[in-house]
Formats: sequence, C-alpha cells, structure tokens
Amino acid sequence: MAINYDAYEIVIGLEVHAQLLTQTKLFCGDPAAFGGEPNTHVSPITLGLPGSLPKLNRKAVEYAIRIGLACHCEIERNNFFARKNYFYPDLPKGYQTSQHTTPVCKGGWVRIRTNAAERDIQLNRIHLEEDAGKSLHDAIPGATALDFNRAGVPLIEIVTEPDLRSGDEAYAYLTELRKMLRYLEICDGNMEEGSMRCDANVSVRLKGETQLGTKVEVKNLNSIRNVRRAIEIEARRLIELLAAGEPIIQQTRSFDAAEGTTFALRTKEEANDYRYFTDPDLPPFQVTDAFLESIKASLPALPEQLIQRYIQELQLTEYDARNLCDDRDSAAWFEQLIGHTASYKAAANWLLGPVRSNLNEKGLEWKDLPLRPEALAGLIRLVEEGKLSFSIAAERVFPVLMNEPQRDPLEVATALNLIQSSDTSEITGWIEQALAGMPDKVKEYKKGKKGLIGLFVGEVKKLSKGKADPKLTNQLLLEKLEN
Repeated sequence: MAINYDAYEIVIGLEVHAQLLTQTKLFCGDPAAFGGEPNTHVSPITLGLPGSLPKLNRKAVEYAIRIGLACHCEIERNNFFARKNYFYPDLPKGYQTSQHTTPVCKGGWVRIRTNAAERDIQLNRIHLEEDAGKSLHDAIPGATALDFNRAGVPLIEIVTEPDLRSGDEAYAYLTELRKMLRYLEICDGNMEEGSMRCDANVSVRLKGETQLGTKVEVKNLNSIRNVRRAIEIEARRLIELLAAGEPIIQQTRSFDAAEGTTFALRTKEEANDYRYFTDPDLPPFQVTDAFLESIKASLPALPEQLIQRYIQELQLTEYDARNLCDDRDSAAWFEQLIGHTASYKAAANWLLGPVRSNLNEKGLEWKDLPLRPEALAGLIRLVEEGKLSFSIAAERVFPVLMNEPQRDPLEVATALNLIQSSDTSEITGWIEQALAGMPDKVKEYKKGKKGLIGLFVGEVKKLSKGKADPKLTNQLLLEKLEN
C-alpha cells in the first residue's frame, strides 16, 4: 500500500537535561566533576544514608535562573523540591529530588532559524533536579556495576511544548539551546559525555487535525544529529502504523544509531506513577528581588545580541556575524581582536579564514589558540598599509606567529624579506624583466588582448617573490604597455 507521508504532521516535544557547571553537587559538597575513579565522588548524602540531610546549592539555582532569563521565562519566586519515587539500581536513595509543582522557570521561548523559516519554539518549563548514578553492564562479567559519582549532580530539565514539527526544527532548537548554555557558561553542552541529554516525544496526526496523537518517547540520543535522525525514523514508523490502522502504544523507546532503528524499552510511565510529594528534608526557597537583579546584571551578551551589534555597529554581513557567534570562544576572540583594530571586516575575514582553518587542521579549540590578538591586529595593519599582500601574510607570516606567538609581525616579515616594495625604479626593473621574457604576449596585448595584464602581474609577482606592491605594479605595467 502506497503511503502519502506528506498527508501527516509530526508533533515533537523535547526534554533536555543539562548538567550544570557547579563545583559541587546539588545537595551536598561532593565534587560534581566528570570522570574520576568509580564511587570516589560520594558521601553519606549522595548515598542517602539514614540521618544525612541535604543542603541546596545556591549556585545551581543561579544557573537555572540565568538560562530562564535568556529564554524569556517567568521566574518563580516561591519554590520547593519534591521526591519523585521510583526504583533504579543507580539511584541509591530510591527517589530523585526534583522540582515538580513549582519549576523555577515557567514558559518562555527559544528562537530558531531553519531553511523554512525563523520562529519561536515555546517552552513549558525549566526546573532543577539531581542526576542518577550510572549502571555499568560491561565492567564485571555477568554482573552490573554501579558508579554513584554522577548521583546528585545538578541538572536543569528544559521542556518544550509540543511545538516542533520536524527533525530539522529539533536540530536547530538544540543547536541554539546548546549555544546559549555555553555562552552563559552554565553547561558545556557535551552530549558525548552526557552533560547534555535529550529525549524526544514524537507523535503524528493527519494535517488539519488539532488533537494530539499518542506520543512515543525516544531516549538515549547522544548527539544533535542523532536526535534529528531518530525523530525522522520514529515519525515514519508511526505514520506507517496509522496508515495500516494499527494502534500506537505509548511507550519509551531507544535509538540504535548504527542500525537506524528505534526499539521499545518499556511502557511509558505517567506522572502519578512516581508518587510525587514535597521533600520534608529541604525547606522551600525564595528568589528575592535582590538575587534576581544580581543575576540579570551578570548576564553576558547572548548570540543574537552580538549578531545584531556586529551587523548594525560594525557593518559586518549577517553571514560573518552569525559565523563568528556560532561558538562562544570565537566570539570572545573576535571581541579581543577588535580591541586592537578598527578593521572589523578584515578581522572577521582572518578569524573565519586562515585562523579557523589552522585550528581545524591542528584539531585545536579557540580557547587553545596560541596567537595573540595584538599580533594578528598588527598583521592586519601590515596588509592594509600595503606592506604585505594578504596571501603572503597568511601563508608566510601567520604560521610563524602561530608557532612563535611572542614575535612581532613586522619583525617576522622583515626577517623573511617579505615587506612589499613601493620603490618605483625597483618595480619597473621587475616589469621590464617580465615583459622582456614574453615578447609575443606583449604584442598580443597591444593588439587588444587586454586580459593578458593578469599574466604580466603574475610574472612580476613571481620575479619579486611577492614583494612588488600590487597596485603600483598594475599602474606601472599599464603605463609601460600603453606607451
């Protein structure tokens, strides 16, 4: 039976867990760092031993509010935590401490851009909770090992409304959200290490219908690309079930990236299955006006703000502005660079061209860049003053500055005998030598084949080893050929 997939609409809601970059866990002083020998980041509080009492991490609350403000959320002033009861081997207390009735951030939106459109994805909530530990099924043959290092690490869960309509939109949303988390310095967004995890709730319905279909939750998505793939694959499966008249069962599924399939894990739990109740060991907490204002004052410029500033104030193209702001560290490097030069377009061209290419070749991050901003600004100045061509600067001087960051670009260019000559007599000598070696081409030029000027310029460049000033070379060549 032929299926008209275009007759159906995909409805997606995403739940993103982001691990906060606090030094300690959500309710105790145990280290929250990734890694470490198993069960070394634990204490009686992490293990939920009798008599141990939790204490809320103030920095985690601040970080949750930071992303809430960035996402235009309403900040809940009166908050408390609840116990979410369910048994997992890697949850030593037998319950997870989470916000349920009062998420610290309500509503809000994240703006996304796809090839189809630009629009705002509506959020339902952002709330705080603690992470569970980790079950290791391959550490001990025939047994499951438990590592509680991650148990109690602070998380925020960012929950959208069922407002996304394609895998591409989900991809754009996660990309934008991760960028915001990194700009705010509250999460590194590393999905491979599990510091950012995404579950996708997927349902389908005929276009034009308003009632939501039965949803399926897809878990274990370890990259933004796999989120998009899993949504597209699962939506296709659901459409095929509907078209065949078969029922869709609400369940939790996992995604096998190698096989490109999803498979059932368990029937989906409902909220009442968890038996939420207020945690008696944690008092309610209030977000005061002073605390909220201090957080607002500390917020850095976010990508969209920087992009608009670069376009409007620095006259960059939207393409350059967005590329610079794709990564927090590249934007920070650009900010440092323009503190030393007002040649904003040239600065953007260097960072998005030679500098980024060099980083990619060496497998380096922006934060690892050895080059000094003032040295690159000096190199830009040499090009703009006509003392170096861009190609010579990029191919000969720039690599030296990368390997020897303390050197001065003018000193390097001088030592390598690369400073362009503006000496008319010297350039005239190179021109005469070039033209003397191509008498036939000179005759062709004088008969009207004016495109040969590029050949002559190239020959002068070769003879001068790139030192002849290009503009002066062109001028003197034309004078010589026209006389």
